[in-house]
Amino acid sequence: MTDAETVTAIPTRWVGPVRVSGDAVHGEIEIPLATYESPLWPSVGRGARVSRSVPDGIRITVAGESMTRSTLFVAADAAHAHAAVSAIRSRLPELQAAVSAQSRYARLEGMHEEVVGNLLFTRFSFAVGDASGHNMVTQAADTIMELVLSWGLGLEYGSISGNFCSDKKATAVNGILGRGRSVVADILIPHEVVRKTLRTDAASMADLVVRKNLVGSTIAGAIRSANAHYANMLLAFYLATGQDAANIVEGSQGITYAEAREEGLYFSCSIPHLIVGTVGNGKHLAHVDEALDRLGCREERDPGANARRLAGLIAAAVLCGELSLLAAQTNPGELMTAHRALERKERGA
Repeated sequence: MTDAETVTAIPTRWVGPVRVSGDAVHGEIEIPLATYESPLWPSVGRGARVSRSVPDGIRITVAGESMTRSTLFVAADAAHAHAAVSAIRSRLPELQAAVSAQSRYARLEGMHEEVVGNLLFTRFSFAVGDASGHNMVTQAADTIMELVLSWGLGLEYGSISGNFCSDKKATAVNGILGRGRSVVADILIPHEVVRKTLRTDAASMADLVVRKNLVGSTIAGAIRSANAHYANMLLAFYLATGQDAANIVEGSQGITYAEAREEGLYFSCSIPHLIVGTVGNGKHLAHVDEALDRLGCREERDPGANARRLAGLIAAAVLCGELSLLAAQTNPGELMTAHRALERKERGA
């Protein structure tokens, strides 16, 4: 056994272009998907065709962005833990200055806390520029803990991460308070496009979103999640652009919503915690560097703008794949028939 690095090949294709609009990203842009599930390419491609049939395409709204790390302190009892919260809050400017002094990009933006018995969980949120921010917020949390422990508040070190962050776990807190880039992608599709390209109708789509995604996910016990398969598009895009693939655990917690309107089908995908970046670990690899450059995410922009662009394109890819799969599921037998045909074609059978 050795520690030698090897290269694992994952089939990758560029799909689209996808038409998008919004402050974070605008234009018609091809997107890379790395996957062994070959039917994903034409499925997302169908959603991309729909986007090009609408003047504004998929509208991207970046609703928020911050990266979090929750530290864990141990006090003698609940009263001491609660008193420490007030002391820490009163000195937040001192913590903000300390974080800014040790990083060019990390900025402490806020804190949420929970006292459980004698345990104090502090969830700090940070701006992290164009990075996903895993290491940046851990370093910032180290700085914060060292400073807080020096104040003589009767606290002891518990852990640099207390799981209140919450990283790579399906939890409610990320959806409520936010973690990473929070993005909503939506589109209004004319009835004719729904019929011709998706081979269904707006009412059937809206009904399926309620019955399958909302009701079905509820009886399954889903945590702030109601979608068909966000994880498929997220993993494929993450692998193609050098993201930490384990973050699809929380990234795939999102909600699909649809309405049958007079003008057509309104369809949206809300993804409140996309942990993605355009700099940092994995971004030095040649294929990743090439993909980010081709996506226009290597431009000279204000800190965070390239990562917002990337998050917007990922959300657009999610909408394309979600739209196409749900459309197929409105028609009996279509999903399996398409999979058989596409996989047989890939094998050359």
